[in-house]
Amino acid sequence: MGISRKAIIGLGALATAASALALMASPHGVSSAKAEASKVTGPARVDDFMLADQDLLGRQLYRMGDDRAVVLVTYASGDKQLHADAQALMALKAAYAGQKVDMLAVDSRIGDRRDPVIADAKAAGLEMPILFDYEQLVGEELGVTRAAEVIVIDPRSWSIAYRGPVDGAKAAIDALVAGQKVALTSREAKGELIAFPERAHAGAYARISYAQAIAPIIQAKCATCHQPGGIGPMPLNNYEQVKGFSPMIREVIRTHRMPPYLADETVGAFQDDDRLTPQQMKTLVHWIDAGAPRGAGEDPLKKIAFHAPEWPLGKPDVVLNVPAVKIAATGVMDYQHPVVANAMTEGRWMKATTFRVSDRQVVHHILTGVVASDHAGNTFSETQWGASLGGYGPGRGSNIQPVDTGVWVPASGGVGFQNHYTPYGRETTEQTQMGIYFYPKGQEPKYILRTFGIFNFNIEIPAGEEWHKESSYIEFPKEALLYGITPHAHVRGGSTQVSIIYPNGKEEKLLALPRYNFNWQYEYFLKTPLKVPAGSKVLTTWTYDNSTRNPGNPDPKKTVYWGEQTSEEMMATYLHYRWTDETVTHQTPEYEKMLQANLMMGVLDTNMDGKIEKAELRGGPKSPARTLLQYFDLIDSDHDGSIDAKELAAAQKFMARGRGGQAAQGGDKAAPAAQPMPAATPAAAGGR
Repeated sequence: MGISRKAIIGLGALATAASALALMASPHGVSSAKAEASKVTGPARVDDFMLADQDLLGRQLYRMGDDRAVVLVTYASGDKQLHADAQALMALKAAYAGQKVDMLAVDSRIGDRRDPVIADAKAAGLEMPILFDYEQLVGEELGVTRAAEVIVIDPRSWSIAYRGPVDGAKAAIDALVAGQKVALTSREAKGELIAFPERAHAGAYARISYAQAIAPIIQAKCATCHQPGGIGPMPLNNYEQVKGFSPMIREVIRTHRMPPYLADETVGAFQDDDRLTPQQMKTLVHWIDAGAPRGAGEDPLKKIAFHAPEWPLGKPDVVLNVPAVKIAATGVMDYQHPVVANAMTEGRWMKATTFRVSDRQVVHHILTGVVASDHAGNTFSETQWGASLGGYGPGRGSNIQPVDTGVWVPASGGVGFQNHYTPYGRETTEQTQMGIYFYPKGQEPKYILRTFGIFNFNIEIPAGEEWHKESSYIEFPKEALLYGITPHAHVRGGSTQVSIIYPNGKEEKLLALPRYNFNWQYEYFLKTPLKVPAGSKVLTTWTYDNSTRNPGNPDPKKTVYWGEQTSEEMMATYLHYRWTDETVTHQTPEYEKMLQANLMMGVLDTNMDGKIEKAELRGGPKSPARTLLQYFDLIDSDHDGSIDAKELAAAQKFMARGRGGQAAQGGDKAAPAAQPMPAATPAAAGGR
């Protein structure tokens, strides 16, 4: 179910690019820093950047444009001067609390990593976001040479008003807070030298070969989207195009927006990782800083006939045509639930699906599921679907099963769709096609891939809040093997982290997206599948940006709750896994029911103590917490002031009877739909 946008290129081309980079390598010691320190002069103006802090939150400079001042402190773990200045730095931060002044540290020193830096900052008494500049591109541009340097920035022009020791920063900040213009004053910082090895080779940037170093990177990491028929807004298929868009390329690299693989580089390892390597990032930015010179040699990109394929995985075995839908220019459109007949004469094991949408701007998402009988032309509730056949979200079009896993598609059935369209100001008609790819007969998979969603229906995001935190978890009742993770939120989604808490209490981070982007909803498949012991909890934590700093925020003045529309918000993290003792010939659908039974406890148990208290029950009109709160004292049968797992299960069973099957017909809009259960397979249907 993973998706890769990688082009097929020769290893020789990549080796050539790596060789060009190796020519510019140098030792990372302090001696290098001493040699360069006297030569560096800082810039008058600062370009935009985005870096993850110690809490894996993405901090973007230009989002702070509503500040009166932005204060950066250069950081190096264990620096004596920084520790000596800590009290003065914290006093400076406290002096401007509530006056629209952001204060952040930037750690550009090679080798500094998150956990040791967190411990060092705690020992020093420094409490502020610490941004990790692993590629040193931000520190290079800022002209950093030493730790414990304070850089005061004027957000009106992004110019630098002061740089030097902490004792000289207050005058510049006072002037900016008062709205005055400030001329740059500069003093030498007193912290230890920080080595920037690439600076010694800045004169060679103009000699970086476009043909040998730049074009192979563009081909591998950019042109697969930026080509005719691709999803990129402009082509990057020759030198002239790359040169013309080079300022934009530099900006999207420094803000980590492109390539749009959002996972933090220090957490987890993933298949089909489309990120630029640190060396590729530096090569592109340094070449652009040098003016993007053409250099010698033919243009390798001009030799390639770029055009995105009609079907990226090749011709499908089955193509389903979803009925065309006319979408108005404005307004809110309810979810569409068509069923498309799949007129197969025999059941098959699916190994991949892909989607072709005719108007990407209007499609918010598409979800699919097996429908055992033909309901073509009818709407059909997701609660009656079988196994998932994958879906579509912005930036994602194909779903590829992990090796030796599959999903059973029965004969003469159908595929149910949940289609969400969002009007964007122009009337349009969407015509979606779904391609299905099967395992060849005689090469059927051994295992069944399952998909389960961790949700939080109780999210309550206060108006104007920039870093609002929400979390939920699911406890696995049996041992499983985790293959992949798909996070999903709407336009206020800020960041997300996923971790596993083992039965012994040890926690391990699996995935972190410091800056979530609704327009790029990837599936992140682990390079090595992870064993999940029975009793383990998979925890997902999100932050939401409901502030005016979020450019996609529809209304920062409104408290936001769970809801289906883009103007509302969701918290969902889909897990792709299999049960370790389940095979296609020995299926365990009862494990899915046990997992489903754990869902609501993970949603409501905010403090993860295995019980639900009244203070944890919150959320909007679609939150199940409202019903539980109304009947809390009845559900709390032992009257200990909390609801445990047994009491919750009894309450859920009672409420399901009370609904009288209404939810199964799609009539209960107050609560989100239940998770789809697996469809019948040959083994489950009598071993066909």
